[in-house]
Amino acid sequence: MRTETPQPIRLANYRPPAFLVDTIELDFDLKPSATRVRAKLALRRNGEHAEPLVLNGERLTPISVAVDGRTLGEDERTIDAEFLTVPNVPDAFVLETEVEIDPAANKALDGLYMSGGRFCTQCEAEGFRKITWFPDRPDVLARYTVRMTADKGFQRLLSNGNLMESGETADGRHFAVWNDPFPKPCYLFALVAGELDVLEDSLVTMSGRKVDLRIYVDPGMAGRAAYAMDALKRSMKWDEEAFGREYDLDLFMIVAVRDFNFGAMENKGLNIFNSSLLLADPATATDFDYERIESVVAHEYFHNWTGDRITCRDWFQLCLKEGLTVFRDQSFSADMRGEAVQRIKDVKALRARQFSEDQGPLAHPVRPSSYLKIDNFYTATIYEKGAEVIRMLKTLIGPDAFRKGMDLYFERWDGHATTVEAFIDCFAEASGRDLSAFFAWYEQAGTPRIDIKSRYDAAARTLELDLTQTNPATPGQPNKKPLPVPVRIGLLDGDGRTIAFDRDGQATDETVVVLDAAKTTVRLTGVDREPVLSALRGFSAPVVLTTDAEPKDRYVQLAADPDLFNRWEAGQDLARELMLARAAGRPDEVNEERYADAVGRALADQAADPAFKALLLTLPTESDLALARQPADPAAIHAAREALRARLALHLEEELKRLHTGLQGVGEFSPDAAEAGRRALRNTALEVLAANPHAETVERARGHYEAAGNMTDAMGGLSALMSIGGEAFENALADFYERWKSEPLVIDKWFALQARDPSEGALGRVLGLTAHPAFDQKNPNRLRALVGTFAAGNPARFHDPSGAGYTFLADQILAVDAFNPMTAARLLEPLGGWRRYTPELGARMRGELERIVAREGLSKNVYELASRALADD
Repeated sequence: MRTETPQPIRLANYRPPAFLVDTIELDFDLKPSATRVRAKLALRRNGEHAEPLVLNGERLTPISVAVDGRTLGEDERTIDAEFLTVPNVPDAFVLETEVEIDPAANKALDGLYMSGGRFCTQCEAEGFRKITWFPDRPDVLARYTVRMTADKGFQRLLSNGNLMESGETADGRHFAVWNDPFPKPCYLFALVAGELDVLEDSLVTMSGRKVDLRIYVDPGMAGRAAYAMDALKRSMKWDEEAFGREYDLDLFMIVAVRDFNFGAMENKGLNIFNSSLLLADPATATDFDYERIESVVAHEYFHNWTGDRITCRDWFQLCLKEGLTVFRDQSFSADMRGEAVQRIKDVKALRARQFSEDQGPLAHPVRPSSYLKIDNFYTATIYEKGAEVIRMLKTLIGPDAFRKGMDLYFERWDGHATTVEAFIDCFAEASGRDLSAFFAWYEQAGTPRIDIKSRYDAAARTLELDLTQTNPATPGQPNKKPLPVPVRIGLLDGDGRTIAFDRDGQATDETVVVLDAAKTTVRLTGVDREPVLSALRGFSAPVVLTTDAEPKDRYVQLAADPDLFNRWEAGQDLARELMLARAAGRPDEVNEERYADAVGRALADQAADPAFKALLLTLPTESDLALARQPADPAAIHAAREALRARLALHLEEELKRLHTGLQGVGEFSPDAAEAGRRALRNTALEVLAANPHAETVERARGHYEAAGNMTDAMGGLSALMSIGGEAFENALADFYERWKSEPLVIDKWFALQARDPSEGALGRVLGLTAHPAFDQKNPNRLRALVGTFAAGNPARFHDPSGAGYTFLADQILAVDAFNPMTAARLLEPLGGWRRYTPELGARMRGELERIVAREGLSKNVYELASRALADD
């Protein structure tokens, strides 16, 4: 039984660091099980208080501690499991320490660890303290010089900044010395040592400087880094053009590693990537992989200014770098992939992850006020909702003032650790606007709900809109104040033509209404015919919108809304209501046919982008439906979604077959947006056809898989066969494994696909796969592919009435927590929403959470999330 209760860290208790570090010299004697780390810190007191020196340090074997060249006795310093304390130090001094660490035994994958026979680091958020003693907090910025010595089998010796010196040592080993001229917090420190191939290129910046670019990968994999290199060069040029930001060193490096808790890490000048987000070729990577690589390479590069050059004062300001940088990478992807399609994909991801977070016990503000482990706050709220807040800021003050505010932010805070308040102040100053009310978006948790009622007066040619805002209670925040919500609005007539109107004497065909109170009324004049309201265009705010629009209005929007996001949204709303009605026992077959007919007309539109058509044809997910009506019954939702998918398959069979046949690829594979869109539509058409599993469909899916010339089509065919089930699927699955068993990233896809198995035997399949020789619980990619995908991506089978799915997940969490608490905690989210489900299911989920919390020796990471999930409303 767990007895201790960890104490939270609170934003209100922030205090500036007692000591600052001007420079740090690190000397690594790299050996897998016994690495020696010597550190030399130039420290000075930050203020007049005579506080003792207290440095963070965990899992360190101490060898020596010296101040200004004098070794301290044991009575002059204290070392425990978390801190080095030196009571008496001068105001400015040099601290020298030596410790020993064991990278090979580090299965938590933070600090310095081994991956694939190579040394690798991950220091965000608090990994540096596992390397040496240091004030491990983001507001202590220092200039780093790093020396590494290793056996020559560790071919590459890499760290941040510029290579100053390298060579052989007298005992036949080799060394390298790196210097980073820019001060940085310790979470941005990076080191990699090992055998690696390299792909090299260069880029000339806007000021004419040449920057060398290097991507280091597993031997033989350099060719698979070509797309990442291309994405890097495009992102560097884009940042110059869109934000005026130029790269500042002469060398930029990326390293791919297989064992990594995150997707990637923005260490200054030496990004470290999970290999799944860096390596791609047509045979082994899907179009989704290419999109993610493009996005994440850009994201980590953009951090050079929003995260590295300007960093966070404390970890409560995490959204200041992550939300802002997600906004920047989404803007880049919109320019690369098409604005409307990218916006829809971003909103789908937001709703899938962040909206569910906001509706459960793990809801928290974009800037939290407390935490036990900051690792737990790398969440969709910080990242995706943080990006939406930036997008709203741009909408409210306009693009010109937004760019001026960004320029001011870069100028004012370069080289410093700062806060969200300081960031917002730059935009208030640049725009001349009072943005004090806007700051509530950072402090309030939850998803606002906006309702719009319309009244049209034909005689007066006026449309009155009553907008109402409610903000549901979330843990610790029972009462909310209204937020400033920008609602972008346009009008259509019954034939889908745009209606112009006047607002406040200004003629327009689109306007932004800022709802900053509980209720407001807006009057639009000059509306010469009865309108169809097109509200929240472009998803102008992260809210749940309801209106008094009738289904006929949704059909007008689905057919003709010039705002492509709202055209897609209209189709989603229609499908969602039909599926929810059927799940509640009220099927509406007449309108299901009407919906299928409308989708067919949309698919026949020759002017529409294939990628957009693929999104129109994709039904809302079961998880999306579970958020819309509570208590959720996953079995009923699954049955309802399958029924509507079957309706589409029957009604649109000829059109779907025409698309599937007509969109077959010709010529050489290209990962560009246009070709990816064609493949997306072809594979989506096959997926829908598979809902009507007659013999011709089985043969079509089998032929699709066998003829696939790229991984996107291979996975599309395999997924369709899985939806049908039976011998054809099992044969293809076995064939896929034999073909790709030597490719770890492809086998991750094999595991993930089976985790989504819709059949009643899915849990048995997943349990069996945990004993498969290729399953490795200690590899985060493999664990997430099987366990994470099953729990989060297969709701009908995870929520088995017996509760066996919940027990399976809890067992996995407890097992992984013993060696990798960060990854274990990230598996817990599917159990956290237990209140949203039927009482029988909720009770079983809660029981597993109670079992987890009661475990003796549970990590702070898992304890924090599990105990919050169990807390009273």
